[in-house]
Amino acid sequence: MAEAAAVHESVKAPVSVSEADGILRITLASPPANALSIGMMEALKGELDRAQSDETVRVIVLRSEGKVFCAGHDLKELTAHRSGKDRGRAFFEKTMLLCASVMQTIVRHPKPVIAEVSGVATAAGCQLVASCDLAVASETAKFATPGVNIGLFCSTPMVALSRNVSRKHAMEMLLTGEMIDAETARSFGLINRVVPQESLNQTVMDFAQVIASKSPLTLRIGKEAFYEQAEMDLAQAYEYTVRVMVENMMAQDAEEGIGAFIEKRAPEWQGR
Repeated sequence: MAEAAAVHESVKAPVSVSEADGILRITLASPPANALSIGMMEALKGELDRAQSDETVRVIVLRSEGKVFCAGHDLKELTAHRSGKDRGRAFFEKTMLLCASVMQTIVRHPKPVIAEVSGVATAAGCQLVASCDLAVASETAKFATPGVNIGLFCSTPMVALSRNVSRKHAMEMLLTGEMIDAETARSFGLINRVVPQESLNQTVMDFAQVIASKSPLTLRIGKEAFYEQAEMDLAQAYEYTVRVMVENMMAQDAEEGIGAFIEKRAPEWQGR
């Protein structure tokens, strides 16, 4: 009698990764919504954390599978915990704290992060786009912070949104909950560029390759300084960035880069 074949159920990872030429592509791989469940956020943060110490990674591209970039938090997962004695409070807190940690990881990451937005980005998905250093979207992409429509104001997405667009534009999105198209998002300052869907990937890769060609040390110094000075008053910002510039000038890459410019040759970065 033949033995029954063993059945193995494969569970698809919530994110997938690929790397080439110094560019790490992290793909949200849980269509159709690519929702920020606990599993998705833990996987995303794990890949971001690993990339911090990977010297081969110069730039990170955050992208997605399917027609939705990211629909925000997994509302079904959140609702499932309302039956507990605390009506879900502990799980809600865990979810929001983890989300805040993911967003801060992107902002504080030593490598530039580019969002490649194809499809819809709503609520915490819109927050994810706003948290990235740069964002390129297809002409069909749309954005919204629609929490107000379901009785849940997008308070945490508001943090990233209000640091990237004007207050009036941020409040328009937060108070109405209405969807905006890619061109409107670009005019608001939420994204950098809008391109046809068929050229989205190539545009992002071209963008990433230009950035990846720079000194990794200089990119790290510059990104950190940008976000630090943005939270300071004018005098503090100048005091801080003067120190940063002096330390940067002492780096071997700055000496090499300036020397290469004077000598009209391509620089050879050492990352130190």
